[in-house]
Amino acid sequence: MTRNSIIVGLDIGTTKVRAVIAEQSPQGGFSITGVGQSPSTGLRKGVVVNIEATLRSISAAVEAAEMMSGQVADNCWTGISGSHTEGVISRGVVAVNGKNRTHREISGDDMERVLEAARAVDFSMDRKILEVIPQTYIVDSQSGIRDPLHMIGVRLESEVLIITCSMTSAQNLVKCVNRAGFRVNGLVLQTLAAGRAVLTEEEKEMGVALLDLGGGTSNILVYNQGAACFTASVPVGGAQVTGDISIVKNIAAETAEKIKLEAGCCWEPLLDEVEETVIVPGMGGRAPFPIPRSLILDIVKPRMTEIFQMVKAKVGEYSPLRTLGGGIVLTGGGANLLGSADLAAEVFNLPVRIGNPLPVGGLVDDYRNPVYATAVGLVLEGNEREGGAAPSPGASDAVPGHSDGINPLPIFAKIGNWIKREFF
Repeated sequence: MTRNSIIVGLDIGTTKVRAVIAEQSPQGGFSITGVGQSPSTGLRKGVVVNIEATLRSISAAVEAAEMMSGQVADNCWTGISGSHTEGVISRGVVAVNGKNRTHREISGDDMERVLEAARAVDFSMDRKILEVIPQTYIVDSQSGIRDPLHMIGVRLESEVLIITCSMTSAQNLVKCVNRAGFRVNGLVLQTLAAGRAVLTEEEKEMGVALLDLGGGTSNILVYNQGAACFTASVPVGGAQVTGDISIVKNIAAETAEKIKLEAGCCWEPLLDEVEETVIVPGMGGRAPFPIPRSLILDIVKPRMTEIFQMVKAKVGEYSPLRTLGGGIVLTGGGANLLGSADLAAEVFNLPVRIGNPLPVGGLVDDYRNPVYATAVGLVLEGNEREGGAAPSPGASDAVPGHSDGINPLPIFAKIGNWIKREFF
């Protein structure tokens, strides 16, 4: 990598598009120097339905991150999610190629071949493989092996989780990013990226379910014994909560969203003993009117309970909840709703926490929010796939070669980037 190269994570959601820019140097420094977000109007339940609206949202979010970081982005790692993503368990088997017939040592080539054998699943033509995640290896009937490299054996098996998505959904997403003026380095499952940013290794070992509460969908990824092993999605999210408030109180969706963010709650003990009210601006010349916060809770709580119950049923299809020793971790915009962790703990009967991205340096106060979990995880995933060193939590905020963390933005590069977005 070149000195101070940048890595961009782009989280394209149903209600928001978020971008994170990180700078890395050969000395191992890693710092997040720019974050940006923009309203998203071109997606429905994680699927692009309006290319022009989506590319405008992408451009706005990335430009906001560029202005904060002082860098110009031309490529990014992009997240993908939605009900069109699926996970399938597959198994591959190969014979170990060894120079010595009596002591066959498993090589990296053998591990690549067994993973390729596991990938050989007959998917339909409209499916695209996103991830192939090894679960465990078996050497000559000895199971539970994490890393069989250099072990002696004759027969090598692997069990993997293959995550696929709709080919057309992926192509439309990439097309939006390209038309916005950026190259997609790779598509990454959003929950996998979020897990990279918020989960600890201990939680993954004990068994944990990551629940990304998005605007249009709620996406689940379950870890067990250190590896992702199950993924699912339910077609309900924060937008439905906003819609409930809008319909019940006959107010505009924008006003309902503001009320949800500022006064929404789904756990009774968190409300003050003194009845609080929220003043709602009137429409069409009507006078403003008050709404008790307890009434907002009565609207919000049933929908949030429904979401958690649907997720509980999905996870229960894979394994009993008691196997999740690490509990539930909430990310996404819905995790910021007051009382969401308390309500989830009641529904799942498990420990629940809010998943803020672990600090990796830079603008910690700006990105330590569950809404940025996916974007930060995309940066971490992109850094690893590009061969960079993994940053450790609590890394230095400084980037080697920077005195103040900000670089002057090259004006000609900015103009070139604008021309590329407008005309190509």
